[in-house]
Amino acid sequence: MGSEREPRYVISIAARMVGVGTHTLRYYERMGLVEPERSPGGLRLYSEREVERLRHVKTLMDDLGINLAGVEVVLRLMERLASLQREMEEIRKQMGGNEEMTP
Repeated sequence: MGSEREPRYVISIAARMVGVGTHTLRYYERMGLVEPERSPGGLRLYSEREVERLRHVKTLMDDLGINLAGVEVVLRLMERLASLQREMEEIRKQMGGNEEMTP
C-alpha cells in the first residue's frame, strides 16, 4: 500500500489539518465524500490522500461557493476525468509510445 493511502490520522488530527470540526468530517462521511478506514477499535483513520480530498472539498465550498451537492458532482467528474486519462495513457502504451492522439 502506498504511503499516501495509508490510514494514519485520527479524526481530530485530520479535522485540524483541514480546518474543520470533527462533526463536519463525520457529515462528509455520511454524505459519501470520504471513506476513512476503521481501526480494530472502530476509530476513523484518514490517509494523506483523504486529507487532501477533504482540503479540496473545503476549497470548493469556501473559496468557490459551491454547495455540497455541487461538490459531489465536481468530485465525480474529476474522478471520471482521471479514469479517462489513465485509459488514454494505456492506449498510448498499446500503440507503441508517445504518439499524440487526435480527438
